[in-house]
Amino acid sequence: MKVKSLVCTFLLMAALQVQASVEKIQLQGAVGKLSVLVQKPELRDGEKCPVVLLMHGFSGNKQEKQGLLKEIADKLEQNGVASIRFDFNGHGESEGLFQNMTVLNEIEDAKKVIEYAQAQAYTQSISVLGHSQGGVVASMVAGQLGMSVIKSAVLMAPAAVLREDALRGSTMGKQYNPADPPEFVELFGSLKLGREYILTAQSLPIYETATQYIGPVCVIHGTGDVVVPYTFGVCYNREYRNSELHLLPGENHGFTTDMQKAVNLAVGFLLVQVK
Repeated sequence: MKVKSLVCTFLLMAALQVQASVEKIQLQGAVGKLSVLVQKPELRDGEKCPVVLLMHGFSGNKQEKQGLLKEIADKLEQNGVASIRFDFNGHGESEGLFQNMTVLNEIEDAKKVIEYAQAQAYTQSISVLGHSQGGVVASMVAGQLGMSVIKSAVLMAPAAVLREDALRGSTMGKQYNPADPPEFVELFGSLKLGREYILTAQSLPIYETATQYIGPVCVIHGTGDVVVPYTFGVCYNREYRNSELHLLPGENHGFTTDMQKAVNLAVGFLLVQVK
């Protein structure tokens, strides 16, 4: 019984230590408060470390317990790198309506989080990583802010297809008139895609903005991705001046076939760039 009690105590202490490394806060975003998780390694007084912003995709969330971004955050922390992941407006625990979300106001959300990271005494440098639509946001934020702010960028299955979808009037399998979109389009799970999202997506300068960034970029895409064809990852890589491309044979959009491989590629690239 005594041994069992000691084991339970040890496990509880370990769990508390893990929890202690993650701080949940709120920040003002483009259209309301953002729910944010700050995860960082144990630091001595005055010690700094690199920080990576992790951005989820369309209809996703910051993944508190499991998922691609959570795996990346944990591995970064194990290697002495902090991460900040958050719910975009209208997603997860952040304020706002999904119907009012656009790529443009997600870019503004990301910039608000970057401002927070810049203000932290422990921040040594800032990099960005985005999955799917979050990859588009990450690429455009890096393009707008440049190397003076963004150290490096990782794009995982970046969904530049969203502009083509909006132009042809088909998003997530739902059809609409692209010349005159309705107030909203009913999607899966009762989500409503707003008219403003469609109209702004149609003229979104994705590659034009992204390629203003001349720092190091890593593009990771699965060849079995049926949501965002891997050709969009290839296009990103071709447009950049300083990038590397990793095509994962047969991998899907969420990298669930071999998630650790995708995680290791992303984290490995970041560790080389930020250390």
